[in-house]
Amino acid sequence: MAKKPTKPNVLLITCDQWRGDSLSAAGHPTVKTPNADALAREGVLFSQHYAGAAPCSPARACLYTGLYQMNNRVCRNGTPLDARHDTISLAARRLGYDPTLFGYTDVAPDPRLVAPGDPWLRSYEGVLPGFTVRQFLPEHQKPWLSWLAGRGVDSSAGFPDIHRPRGKVSQQVTDAPPIYSRDETPTAFLAGEFTRWLGEQESDAGWFAHISFISPHPPFIVPEPYNTLYDPADGPGFKRAETPEAEAAAHPYLAWELSQQQRSKFVPGLDGKVSTWGDESFRKVRALYYGMISEVDAQLGNLWRKLKEAGAWDNTIIVLTSDHAEMMGDHYMLGKGGFFDGSYHIPLIIRDPRRAQTAGTRVDRFTAAVDIMPTLLELLGSDAPAYLDGKSLKPFLDGALPVAWRDAAHWEYDFRSVAEGSTEAHFGLASQQCNLAVVRTAQHKYVHFGGGLPPLLYDLRDDPGETRNVAADAGYLGLRLEFAERLLAWRAEHLDQSLALVELTQEGVVGTVPRRI
Repeated sequence: MAKKPTKPNVLLITCDQWRGDSLSAAGHPTVKTPNADALAREGVLFSQHYAGAAPCSPARACLYTGLYQMNNRVCRNGTPLDARHDTISLAARRLGYDPTLFGYTDVAPDPRLVAPGDPWLRSYEGVLPGFTVRQFLPEHQKPWLSWLAGRGVDSSAGFPDIHRPRGKVSQQVTDAPPIYSRDETPTAFLAGEFTRWLGEQESDAGWFAHISFISPHPPFIVPEPYNTLYDPADGPGFKRAETPEAEAAAHPYLAWELSQQQRSKFVPGLDGKVSTWGDESFRKVRALYYGMISEVDAQLGNLWRKLKEAGAWDNTIIVLTSDHAEMMGDHYMLGKGGFFDGSYHIPLIIRDPRRAQTAGTRVDRFTAAVDIMPTLLELLGSDAPAYLDGKSLKPFLDGALPVAWRDAAHWEYDFRSVAEGSTEAHFGLASQQCNLAVVRTAQHKYVHFGGGLPPLLYDLRDDPGETRNVAADAGYLGLRLEFAERLLAWRAEHLDQSLALVELTQEGVVGTVPRRI
């Protein structure tokens, strides 16, 4: 007779570049995500959830450490994560789990702890400390490519050319599928590897797994039937100024960002700038993006089925989220970065089978990526360290409303380019000045730039598309000052508290000293 598990399993799923509005459970008029929706019906959907930074490494550093970028200091892809920081994987290991990775974490190692010739120092795609790696899948995707070859698929093109449309050579956006099928995507590969590992687990031993899917990250291409699942004519209007030129004129940062985005980064083989695409091309790309979301959702359904077949469904805490989001045509952009909601509003669904009383509920309060670590710690019976910037979402999962909760979302973006210095040269700024910070309430958004670049202020009730900067309007100057002071107070409150909440007295240590393995 199988023994009853002594502790819950944890399945942390991150998808890369998934917009928070692109869920049918969240009310999207076009995208259909039945399996994510099914999870939401058994869990809690957090509809106002935001990443803490962008791109991948900074965003994931916030999620994995529970610290804002101002404290974890991972500014760009390739910025090392200081080894002094605790991580969700190290914390889970202290609780008796063997956290196991499928995919990637994009964490550059602390070079002070690595030999000078170590190959890890030539990549930002390191593994978060504390994880056992079962299936690594970095950007070159070689493990997946060799798996394809074993299935008889010609994968000799390698990355990224494997993701070009089959049999098509054109400068137009096309819905032609790639050479691999719906059952041979990187998503399907990782889901299969997790399923195989799941079958090896003892029924009475709790496990902790992190599946890090690359989709719906570019290149924007997807196999049949997802490549034609959505009509490009469907979907909401884009949030943007009348023309790319008007968008660029709104702020020096926007002018620079629009000048940098190349089509080939998102659709291999296409020349030209993203911002010069017409509405038809943006809609075709978006239809492919929606199809990629549906492809991921189909694999989520396979995971739910396998968990149930293994008898693990009723003992598994599931967290489904993304690292950051995707502009997808808003403001004539693709990708992530900057300050717009399109880059930072991400999905979050948490299902804890022990909390059926809140199944199917929706939380519309502001939540953040930094909340994931303290939430998981508390769900696993541990106390979340007081120095973390995030707050546990456990009260919401218990059906309670916390007495004090944030009334705004905050995120940061650093656009320095330490290796090349190109951004610094363009703006005439030092690396330390190439940054911005955002405070976003239900009604307003304030963006503060370093280096003397002008601030931005949006009245979101009158301007939900973030197209009219009112920072210099006389009627908004008082509000602008108020938000600048709010941002200053937020930063003062969240400066590194790891030892600041500890005091040595004649009676000994007061407070809790952070511990690591």
